Amino acid sequence: MDLSGIFAALTTPFDFAGSFSSADLKHNLHRYNQTDLAGYVVLGSTGESVLLSAKEMDAIFSTAIESAAPDKRLLAGTGAESTAETISRTKRAAELGYRAALVKTPYYYKPVYKPEVYLTHYRAVADASPIPILLYSVPQFTGVTLETPEILALAEHPNIIGMKDSSGVIQRIVEVVAGTPPTFQMLTGAASVIMPALSAGAVGGILALASAFPEKCVAIHQLYRQKMYDQARELQGKLSLASKKVVSECGIAGVKFVMDLRGYKGGVPRLPILPLSDSTKAAITKIAANLEPSAARA
Repeated sequence: MDLSGIFAALTTPFDFAGSFSSADLKHNLHRYNQTDLAGYVVLGSTGESVLLSAKEMDAIFSTAIESAAPDKRLLAGTGAESTAETISRTKRAAELGYRAALVKTPYYYKPVYKPEVYLTHYRAVADASPIPILLYSVPQFTGVTLETPEILALAEHPNIIGMKDSSGVIQRIVEVVAGTPPTFQMLTGAASVIMPALSAGAVGGILALASAFPEKCVAIHQLYRQKMYDQARELQGKLSLASKKVVSECGIAGVKFVMDLRGYKGGVPRLPILPLSDSTKAAITKIAANLEPSAARA
């Protein structure tokens, strides 16, 4: 499976009653389908997956697979704390037609989660999964990091085809690319380092910011591939500023607010995540306008 390109890490829209809104997700996907995004990640970190019930997750998986354009590659976020539940979710995603599964690291019992725990967990999931697996290291949320030795060992498994690294550490991408075969594909989860990640050997990115600015995130990938490095560097600077404020500092609430500015159905996050204050909204609106002037007029 070719993972090159930019994937949007989809948000989960909620209605006024706080329930999942399939109509709003369909609206967003209809617009994303008109872009050059490579595909979508459904129920990753940006999708508020840890705040959803099993019934809601199934409904979201089904709505996305039905609404995505045929040319878009769909990845399912299926990571859970237990190996058994991760396998169950992954098999369900495969039944629905997902091409691959993105599996985050278990993290709750950190004191006993040594490297051999992750090796055992991921190998068991990969053995049981009918679809390919991507490792997912997101230390800013989990507090744990998949380090290079574990990644290299897991890359030897024939059903583990790549990794999303959201740490923003470019050295890890360099080390993994150097130590794995070309069939193992690295993607960055940090919009602030798309160009450095591509230079280090990543094939693309899975980005929360792409849910609000899909065209800009795709553009930097295309500029880099076309060797238009000056233009890519200029755009990277703007994306880094937006990523820092919108994603790193304000999280899902920030992403959803900018989506609203741009005509997508963002809405509010689910409690205990709080919506943004008016002052923060004003600051983000200015940053969004710097990246995409039309955002300020919405």
